[in-house]
Amino acid sequence: MKRQNTVIIVFLLAAVIVFSVSFLFPNNTPNEPTQPQDSFYYTYEILHSYPHDESAFTQGLVIENRILYEGTGLKGHSTLRQVDLETGDVEKQISLSRNLFGEGITVFKDKIVQLTWQSHIGFVYNQTTFDLLHIFNYTIQNEGWGLTHNGSSLIMSDGSSTLYFLNPETFQIINQVDVYNNAGPVKRLNELEYINGSIYANVWQEDIIVIINPQTGNVTGEIDLTGLKDLVNQNSDVLNGIAYDQNENRLFVTGKLWSKLFEIKLVPLE
Repeated sequence: MKRQNTVIIVFLLAAVIVFSVSFLFPNNTPNEPTQPQDSFYYTYEILHSYPHDESAFTQGLVIENRILYEGTGLKGHSTLRQVDLETGDVEKQISLSRNLFGEGITVFKDKIVQLTWQSHIGFVYNQTTFDLLHIFNYTIQNEGWGLTHNGSSLIMSDGSSTLYFLNPETFQIINQVDVYNNAGPVKRLNELEYINGSIYANVWQEDIIVIINPQTGNVTGEIDLTGLKDLVNQNSDVLNGIAYDQNENRLFVTGKLWSKLFEIKLVPLE
């Protein structure tokens, strides 16, 4: 009986030690991102194509109430413009200083916010008149790439695998997430669009858009847009530009120096 009791006591002590070790030294480090186990993959169907200014080096794209807003890049050619969706005609435009390289834009409430690439400054405009209301500095050490918002925070990419959440009044960083898929960090996140609770992001120099959970940074979907570039002009550059018409549930994509803008429907891959 004493031997049996001894075995039981040893067993219980071992269990306590194992539990304590696993509690104190977990397999995952405290800040390690939880990577998704499954992602959903999509291809696309073209619903409509529209003319697009092939001299526009598209860096930001937004649509509201059938009005298309576009930010373009390259020094000496950077603009903010209002574009007629059906014709591609530029209805209103302002140019940035020749030493600035325009980047992502978003419409936040009744204002348009525009980033620049390496200057660490951004601009706030009146949405209707394009009057300049404010110039701000952002504190992110890297570059300005894409911009969107979730209704309360601006969301910014800088070409890395990190997304930054900014206070829309002070433009200070209030949160950030690292973006991961099953293979690891997803780098070169570019133009952004917030759609129904998820962040859609172009991956620079790739024909894909990743769908990101903004709370965890997990990639929950991937859209393969291979073949779209073959349908535009020969001097076109990379895929870049996502706009979502929330009122009519329409998704638009284009690229830098593309002659067309496409309305697409996502088609799940089996």
